[in-house]
Amino acid sequence: MKRVTTRTLMRMKQEQEPIAMITAYDYPTAKIAEEAGADILLVGDSLGMVVLGYDSTIPVTLEDMLHHTKAVTRGASRAMVVADMPFMTAHLSGDETLRAAARLMQEGGAYGVKLEGGETVLSNVERLVSAGIPVMGHLGLTPQSVNQLGGYRIQGRDEQAARKLLEDAKRLEEAGVFSLVLECVPEELAQLVTEQLSVPVIGIGAGRHCDGQVLVYHDLLAIPGGWHPSFVKVYREAGRVMREGISEYVREVKERRFPEEGHFTRVTGEWLTDLYGGKKEKETNETH
Repeated sequence: MKRVTTRTLMRMKQEQEPIAMITAYDYPTAKIAEEAGADILLVGDSLGMVVLGYDSTIPVTLEDMLHHTKAVTRGASRAMVVADMPFMTAHLSGDETLRAAARLMQEGGAYGVKLEGGETVLSNVERLVSAGIPVMGHLGLTPQSVNQLGGYRIQGRDEQAARKLLEDAKRLEEAGVFSLVLECVPEELAQLVTEQLSVPVIGIGAGRHCDGQVLVYHDLLAIPGGWHPSFVKVYREAGRVMREGISEYVREVKERRFPEEGHFTRVTGEWLTDLYGGKKEKETNETH
């Protein structure tokens, strides 16, 4: 099948075909997600929490993002791979932001990058787009600003905040983003943004009317490390299945029931007796 591109996403919006986006952090998750039909794989800085064990996305570095983006792109042949710009890299000077994004594409192999924020990142969005780098915007709850926001809270719940978000969305579109993620905003506001933007709007905790949806891999599969806010639906208890499988393996090792016939090979010959210095033959004779 053909690779998913920005033109593919625009066509999907125009034809009202929902866009399925999911996070991926390594080669096997990328392979599984793509085989399952995902259109976009987001190498999210959420890897800080679900893969690296941090309590937020803030400690994630550009080198971390590069490492995981390389693995994901090796596992994807059709899905679009988008990499998060980690904490502060979207707010540096234009040249520094450009270098960071270029590395995620050139070294990491990403199709494009995602930047959190509105008005404060507009100039850097324009800089990246003018350099030929596809940019996905991100408004609403922006995890990199969680300390400033006072925690993981729904955004745009009053008129002033809603107007500001809508204005930022329009300005990001004017700056050249090819898509926009809306996180944790009321459904009515997400619907309004989706209707007023010509680029695809992908929601997470933003209701039913966006052009697509995105969830964290570990959240929807209940894998340890994920979290479960009200907007997450758990589709499979993969963490439980993995834990049960490993527990059974440990038990069989402890009980010396693994390995069993079929899990190892045998050899015969005089050379084997020689390796044992004759002891093997003596032991065999004694047992008979």
